[in-house]
Amino acid sequence: MTNIEMVFTSHNPRIKPRALHPGDKVGIVAPASNFKREMLEAGCDALRRLGYEPFYYESIFERDLYFAGSAERRARELEDMFARGDIRAIVCARGGYGSNYLPQILDRNKIVTHPKILVGYSDITTLLCDIADSANLVTFHGPMVAKDFNLDDGVDVESWQNALGGADNWRIAEGSGAKPLLPGQAEGILYGGCLSMLAASIGTRYEIRTAGTILFIEDVAAKPFQIDRMLMQLKLAGKLKDVRGIIFGEMLDCAQKKDQGYTLPKVLLRVVGSLRIPIACGLRKSKGVPSTSLRSPVGIKPASTGR
Repeated sequence: MTNIEMVFTSHNPRIKPRALHPGDKVGIVAPASNFKREMLEAGCDALRRLGYEPFYYESIFERDLYFAGSAERRARELEDMFARGDIRAIVCARGGYGSNYLPQILDRNKIVTHPKILVGYSDITTLLCDIADSANLVTFHGPMVAKDFNLDDGVDVESWQNALGGADNWRIAEGSGAKPLLPGQAEGILYGGCLSMLAASIGTRYEIRTAGTILFIEDVAAKPFQIDRMLMQLKLAGKLKDVRGIIFGEMLDCAQKKDQGYTLPKVLLRVVGSLRIPIACGLRKSKGVPSTSLRSPVGIKPASTGR
């Protein structure tokens, strides 16, 4: 055990959706970018092999510029999947860009009255955070159908089944990659996602609510100075003031050049090191974002909030 411990919990418990089990029907939505049919079908085949019954509307293949159809189509699709009695979980097809069009037109009553598992990441961070904040619903940062399930090794099945199946007493596996940058102990609601989308929410009606949270942050192919800039935006906006701990993901390909004379952790600490809270870095995407109350090899202790 190292000298950092973060306990993910909720003092105001969020609504926890029903667990997902083999045989359940999984609704697939495309709230952001469009994609190729064959990628979605490959992902659906993977879901079937795991015992689920994938379902989607044919309109999911509509295109409007780089979006999966109009914002209205995407919003109604998401609402319908929440409202349908036969759908047990909702998984996004892919991220890309476009989910920030939906919060202003979503009928949240359909979401609040039909709480279900909602899974995605990257651009979908906008929806996951907004629904968690406005509907008080547990949301899940995890693999997407046409982005991860369509790949042979794209999903850590054990993490998926444990997180969504409501398993007790499971751990972040050895080799998760997470290492402490600053020691300490903290407790809070696990909250966050893609740094680019978290920063993009600042100044909008749907600004992220980070007070009292363990903030987790991931991004890909962002240069260190861009990460610095976005973290500073969160800091100057007061969004790091009441954060109780921070966990960074792998931050894949987040380098200026191969021979740069500094490390990404050094960049991160320049911005957040003065917060005097525990900070960890390097949690691998393949291990998912955990949602049960157990201690990991680096002392990160997730809880049943699911996010």
